[in-house]
Amino acid sequence: MNPKNPTQPTLKKVFQVNDIIDILLNEGHITSKQVEHAKRVASKLEIQKPLLVILKELKFITDDNIKSALANSDIEMPIESILLEMGIVSDKDIKIAKETVLNDNAKRSIEKVLVDSKLVVESELFEILSLKAKIPYVSIEQIEIDQTLFSNAQVKWYETIKVIPLKKEKEGIRVGFVDIPDRKRIEAAQKAFGVKIIPSIISEDSFKKALNKGSQKLTRAQSSNLEENATIQLVNKIILAAISRDASDIHIEPLAESLRVRFRQDGVLMIYEQYPKQIISALTNRIKVLCNVDITEKRRHQGGRIYYQHNGEELDLRVSFYVTVYGEKIVIRLLNRKGLLLKLDDIGMSKHMLTRFKEDALYQPSGVILITGPTGSGKTTTVYSCIQNINTPQTSIITAEEPVEYIIDGISQCSINPKISLTFEETLRHIVRQDPDVIVIGEIRDNFSAEVAVQAALTGHKVLTTFHTEDSIGGLIRLLKMNIEAFLISSTVVSVLAQRLLRKICPKCKVAYKPSSHEIQRIGYSAKDLDEFSFAIGKGCPYCQHSGYKGRVGIFELLVLDESVRNAIMEQKTSQEIRRISIDSTGLVTLLEDGIYKAAAGITTIEEVFRCLPRLQKPRPFYEIKQLLGGR
Repeated sequence: MNPKNPTQPTLKKVFQVNDIIDILLNEGHITSKQVEHAKRVASKLEIQKPLLVILKELKFITDDNIKSALANSDIEMPIESILLEMGIVSDKDIKIAKETVLNDNAKRSIEKVLVDSKLVVESELFEILSLKAKIPYVSIEQIEIDQTLFSNAQVKWYETIKVIPLKKEKEGIRVGFVDIPDRKRIEAAQKAFGVKIIPSIISEDSFKKALNKGSQKLTRAQSSNLEENATIQLVNKIILAAISRDASDIHIEPLAESLRVRFRQDGVLMIYEQYPKQIISALTNRIKVLCNVDITEKRRHQGGRIYYQHNGEELDLRVSFYVTVYGEKIVIRLLNRKGLLLKLDDIGMSKHMLTRFKEDALYQPSGVILITGPTGSGKTTTVYSCIQNINTPQTSIITAEEPVEYIIDGISQCSINPKISLTFEETLRHIVRQDPDVIVIGEIRDNFSAEVAVQAALTGHKVLTTFHTEDSIGGLIRLLKMNIEAFLISSTVVSVLAQRLLRKICPKCKVAYKPSSHEIQRIGYSAKDLDEFSFAIGKGCPYCQHSGYKGRVGIFELLVLDESVRNAIMEQKTSQEIRRISIDSTGLVTLLEDGIYKAAAGITTIEEVFRCLPRLQKPRPFYEIKQLLGGR
């Protein structure tokens, strides 16, 4: 059993029997003379007895006196030591219990073994636990579990956390913990049932009985709800929950014994809920009906779209059905989310980098601007921010996208639809005939789309497009690998902007943080290099769902091609050589360096930098990076 008391955050000294005797003395239950007398008696006994037992036998104190002392103490007291000193168990009992725990591979605690062996009465044990933890002990055999509260979590979660909701009270939700709960279990219960919980201690046997009873009722209730067409409400609930949490994707995954729903929030998958596997078929069919795909087809992958009305706006949900051994996994991507349409100045670029991107790339009359990065790195958001920045009545902007993700007034947007032969190839052949100033190609995916982008730039158009590459140099190398002539790349590409999205530290639980020597070495610096900077982490709070992160920030690597880089492309030098030339001649700041800069400013964490950013070479001295980026 866990002896830590979550309601007492201060450090406690280790238990000694003298501590209880001191409390008994201070409370006036015994006198110093009585203690000295008991010690003399103890010294004359052939078989040693605990001092508290002798004091009881001499009728100087009672068990109630000892319990009162326990209730008023703030010292760390192993429960077996208390039982031993009170004479409830013997040294031999404790020794046998410890050996049983070892043979049992620690599946049971010492206290559990003592109860199972009938050496300790369970109610007496939990009463002492309650006094020790300052948390009341509750017998729940006669309590009718609140089924509405019980349905807030799944049975496996209850089994893991060893907690069960009991009932609603004026002060909050009464919950029962098996054993003394630690901070982690308290926070888990708060997340499931609300911040205002009232902890109680319950026995493991009564917990198991209540859990079995509650799960049976929950199964019957869930079956009944499904029969009453609750599947529609469940689908709506999942989608609305994803919208409220600003999730980018919903993952609905059939498992061997359940259906798991996860949301991708700030780029990381987080569990939303688990449901009984019996609802998989009904839930899948409901979503198939919404996006108008074949509900009888369960052996092949399918895809569709849902136009979902929410708060007077129409959301575009892209749906993918993927056949697995346990059924069809469904992933729903949420598009047209108004909150992600950002101004270019707000996407997270540093001051100097943003100025250079605008002046030397975006505001140039022609040429190809490549936005590169993996899926989910924010490329589309950056492209739309660029479009908004240059969208004027004097400019003709036309797009070819699959699909159109955000609607912007004043530009001509085309959503590719291969089902009606409206393909990328067909669209790109016609796009230059529309007299555009700016052409936006959703993604360079093959040689044809790459050639169209280059040829459009050669004829005086500005082309914005995205590319799946690791970094800015990788974008140039991949164009070469797609058999685009080196002289065409060097003469048409004006800029490559590589990017990632890193989670931002939660502003409500942000605290200062000093990196460890190992972390500093991994970055490539010494402790002296980073002394003056403001690293931070998030402790975790309800606002950020105890993750320590809220929202994301862009990390960028901007390459503006100059003559040195163009010559390196013409000579088809290696990526390493082009990167070295770019750093020396154009002042290129790598993704890793921009990430370190933002971690040192307390915007994101070193952990995120390690998790998300490529480390292709050692970063430059920090003062050089700071000078190149020029603050934000």
